[in-house]
Amino acid sequence: MVLPTGKYLFCRLVITGTNVIIRNMSKQALVHVEHLTRYYSLTCAVNDVSFDLAKGEVLGFLGPNGAGKSSTMQMITGNLAPGAGQISIAGIDLLDQPKRAKLEIGYLPEQPPVYRELTVDEYLYYCAKLNRIPRSQISRSVVTAKERCGLGDVGKRLIGNLSKGYQQRVGIAQAIIHNPAVVILDEPTVGLDPLQIREIRALICELGKEHGIILSTHILPEVQATCNRVQIINRGQLVFSDSTAGLEQRMNATALIAGFHTAPDVTALQQLPGVDSVEPLANNRVRIHYHDSNPAETVIEQSVSKRWQLHELTPERRTLEQIFIELTCSEEHATITGDAS
Repeated sequence: MVLPTGKYLFCRLVITGTNVIIRNMSKQALVHVEHLTRYYSLTCAVNDVSFDLAKGEVLGFLGPNGAGKSSTMQMITGNLAPGAGQISIAGIDLLDQPKRAKLEIGYLPEQPPVYRELTVDEYLYYCAKLNRIPRSQISRSVVTAKERCGLGDVGKRLIGNLSKGYQQRVGIAQAIIHNPAVVILDEPTVGLDPLQIREIRALICELGKEHGIILSTHILPEVQATCNRVQIINRGQLVFSDSTAGLEQRMNATALIAGFHTAPDVTALQQLPGVDSVEPLANNRVRIHYHDSNPAETVIEQSVSKRWQLHELTPERRTLEQIFIELTCSEEHATITGDAS
């Protein structure tokens, strides 16, 4: 049940495939997206997407090209009308009250919308007026945005003479100058050097304390460095939604690489307690998949008793890249949804 203020009563029942998850939704949702769908002619670009974003959350939104990520972002910002579904920003229905809802959104597209011929101060004053900040509050809003984005020393400089990193900072400053509830950043670190990337990531983490942040990116380590939630969209559907803590658990070792001088029978390994399956590899090596209990000690004991001459036993840890590829490149995938509240 959705209240007019954007709060959820008691809990919300989420049904995804065969997964049923009950989430505690007692805190206010700054973004509430429900059953969002968008077609281009006969092509379904976004298919029944639902998620929430609360204050203090930095949500990493991932997906391959053509997955529906950009279409979803455009619908959330009000630049594209959904074919079906509901979008609420800070409790305001985006379709019913678009002007009010958009006042609570700050947006940085992949190419920062800066005017290179203006100084930083001139540009931010202009953005403040566009966002209908009262005249008496404009100076304070500009100063605050500059302080938060580390632009205090470059206010009089032409934007065109700034480095790419500082231009990105100016782009973020225009997105937060009206102190919106939600900040949406599209590829904010593309084209930056390593030092600039570190600075922008630190800025995003700082902004995440006061706003709800949606970070759209193709850089997988960026998600691990800045986000506390992760969502992956593929072929218009959310195929992964979990906290970064839950993601770390999925990335922990669930397989062992074992090498033997005398290759054991695969059937014998599969019958060991805790082993789900065994995948033969080259040079008398196997990949042992398990679910709960690590069978390493049992493998060692059996190798000694049956003279398999074990010479290698290595835990295999999955990376975020591997999870991403598994979810987006397979012909059939199962939706993975964790409790991100």
